[in-house]
Amino acid sequence: MRILRTDEARFAGLPDYPFKANYLDVEPGLRMHFVDEGPANALPVVMLHGEPSWSYLYRHMIPVVAAAGHRVLAPDLIGFGKSDKPAAISDYSYDSQMHWLSSWLEKLDLWDVTLVCQNWGSLLGLRLAAENQRRFSRIIVGNGMLPTGEARTSLAFKAWKTFANRSPWFPVSRIIQLGTEKALTRHELEAYEAPYPNDEYKAGPRAFPALIPTSLKDPSGAANREAWRILEKWRKPFITCFSDGDPITRGGDRYMQRRIPGAFGQPHITLPGGHFLQEDSPQAFARVIIDALKNEMAA
Repeated sequence: MRILRTDEARFAGLPDYPFKANYLDVEPGLRMHFVDEGPANALPVVMLHGEPSWSYLYRHMIPVVAAAGHRVLAPDLIGFGKSDKPAAISDYSYDSQMHWLSSWLEKLDLWDVTLVCQNWGSLLGLRLAAENQRRFSRIIVGNGMLPTGEARTSLAFKAWKTFANRSPWFPVSRIIQLGTEKALTRHELEAYEAPYPNDEYKAGPRAFPALIPTSLKDPSGAANREAWRILEKWRKPFITCFSDGDPITRGGDRYMQRRIPGAFGQPHITLPGGHFLQEDSPQAFARVIIDALKNEMAA
């Protein structure tokens, strides 16, 4: 497996991203980057990004939650952000991403974790929490779901999957802008492109659409169905924080509220914004996290 590593100079001076870089080998020769802000001995809040973003997506939320006294960790998935990037699309699988993320969680030995996840962060994070349920205390999902291969595949998704795999042009920043209601500045758009000096570095973002289980024969679908069997018994706090302008995940919040016991009686909320609500409603999203932790500590 040929590994690419983005030059650190491409990340110099990014707007609103002053965080110290932290690195951990999730397997020999494969390095994962993560933000780690706030008191080291405080309750950990893990923020998982999705496709095709990176931890920069949480830049407005990390300082707010850390200032409230919590340890905030935001990893870049392998293939994204400052993390290493296997060069071939075939190097990526659902299970390999799960392995790398699980290795990061275990090597940092995180416990009493509050999971915050969106987009592919939910596809990985919900399963991560189910498979490591003793390590997690609560889950907050924004515009995300854990698919099992049972749902019908839409024409829009099929078109997106084909585009990601075959298009000679894969404009990461424009994809982010399409999922965001506010207009991103030129510098913010450049920041989303920073991890990718050229298209060779984009194998991870290109691979992800094809990794979503779309049939009962998909091996990751079987593993996700097993994770759902655990989530259907999950009685720890489970909060949905979806936006009102996301056609991709609309209705997923109510589906999870009905199916997961820990969602009963929780302060679920709908915020204004598009798919990437971290861009459109970062302060309100951060407040949901802080309030959830405050209420839990008070109880």
